Amino acid sequence: MSRVPRWIGRLGAGLTRMGERWEQRRAEVEKERAGTEPEPGTDVQPLPEHVTVVQARPDPAQAVPWGVRVAAEVGWRVLVLAGTVWVLMQIISAVRLVVLAFVAALLITALLQPTVARLRGYGLPRGPATALTAILGFVIMGLIGWFVTWQVMENIDTLSKQIQDGIDQLRKWLLSSPFHVTDKQINQIAKNLREAVGANTEQITSAGLQGVTVVVEALTGILLAIFSTLFLLYDGRRIWEWTLRLVPAAARPGVAGAGPRAWRTLTAYVRGTVLVALIDAIFIGLGLYFLNVPLAVPLAVFIFLFAFIPLVGAVVSGALAVVVALVTQGVFTGVMVLLVVLAVQQIEGHVLQPFILGRAVRVHPLAVVLAVASGGLVAGIGGAVVAVPLVAVTNTVVVYLRAYAREQARRQAAATDTPTPP
Repeated sequence: MSRVPRWIGRLGAGLTRMGERWEQRRAEVEKERAGTEPEPGTDVQPLPEHVTVVQARPDPAQAVPWGVRVAAEVGWRVLVLAGTVWVLMQIISAVRLVVLAFVAALLITALLQPTVARLRGYGLPRGPATALTAILGFVIMGLIGWFVTWQVMENIDTLSKQIQDGIDQLRKWLLSSPFHVTDKQINQIAKNLREAVGANTEQITSAGLQGVTVVVEALTGILLAIFSTLFLLYDGRRIWEWTLRLVPAAARPGVAGAGPRAWRTLTAYVRGTVLVALIDAIFIGLGLYFLNVPLAVPLAVFIFLFAFIPLVGAVVSGALAVVVALVTQGVFTGVMVLLVVLAVQQIEGHVLQPFILGRAVRVHPLAVVLAVASGGLVAGIGGAVVAVPLVAVTNTVVVYLRAYAREQARRQAAATDTPTPP
C-alpha cells in the first residue's frame, strides 16, 4: 500500500481537528458575549495565533461618556423651558395692559381685603362691606391724585420763577468758578439746546401724541383694575376654588396649601410697603417744609408713590427733591435736603423694613435689583412695581412646595417600612 494516501489522511484528520477547535472557540466567545459561562467539563482550547476574533461594536448610547449624556439631557430640557418662557413672555407682552391691571388689582385687594374682613366681623354683609371698602379706598386714592395735581398747578408759576432764578445763580457761579467757564461758552450751550429742540420738533410732537395714547391706555387700565378689585374683594374665595379645579389632581393638594401662604406674603408686603412709604413721605416732607422748599407736599406724595419701586424709587424721588431744593433755594438747602433724604432712607433700610416687613417677605437685595430691572425692561414702571412682590410670592410658593414634597416622600417611606398587620 502506498505511503501517499496515509499522508493525505493524516493531513485531513489534522485539518478536521483544527476546524473543530475553531468552532468550539467561536461558540465560547458567543457564550461570553451573551453573559454565560462555558459548560463544565468542556475542553476549552485556545484558538491559533493567526485567528483574529472580531469584537462586536458597543451601543452608541453607551459609548458616550456619562457626563456628556447628563449635559445633553439637561441642555434640551433647558431649551424647552427657555422656549416656553419666551412664548409666555410674548403672550404677556401682547396683553400687558390686562396683566398689569390685574396685578394692580391684586395689590389693591391685598391692601383692602383686611378691611372687608373686619367689617364682616362686625356683622355687615359681604356685599355692603365690599362696596364700602372699595368706595373709601378709591376715593382716598382719587383725592391724593387730585391734591398732587392741584398743588402743582397752584405753584407752577412760582416754581418756574424760582427755577429761572436758580439758573441765573448757577450761571453766575460758573462764571466765577475755578472751571474757567466763559459767558460765550454758556451762550453757545444755550444756543445748542435751542437748536436741538427746534430740530426735534417732529419727534416732540410725536411723543405728545404717544402721550395721549398712554393716557388712554392708563384710563383703560385703571377701569380694569377697579372692576377686578371689586370682584376679587367680593368673590375672591370662589375665584381661588375655581382656579384650583384647573390644576391637575395630583398637584392640587400642594397648590391648595401654597395659595394661602402666597396671599399672606402678598398682604404683608403691600401693607408693610404702604406703611414704610408713608413714614418716608412724612419725614422727608417735614424736612422739605422746614427748609422752605417749594412744592413740599407734592414732593412728599411723589416720594410715597415712588417708594413702591424698591431701591430705585427711593433714589429717583430723593434725587428729585434734592434737585428742586438746589435749583430753588441754593446749594446749602440742597445739601441739607440730601442729608435728610439719606438719613430717612438709612433708617428705612436698616430699621423699618426688617421690623415691619419681617422675614415673611425677605428677599436678597441682588434679587430685588435684578427683579426691578427686569420688570422695568419688560413692562416699564408697572413692571418695576410688581416685580418684587412677584419674586416674594414665588419664593414663598417654591419653599412651601419643596417642604411639602419632602413631607410626602417621608410619609410614603414611613408607610412602606411599616409592617402590615397579620
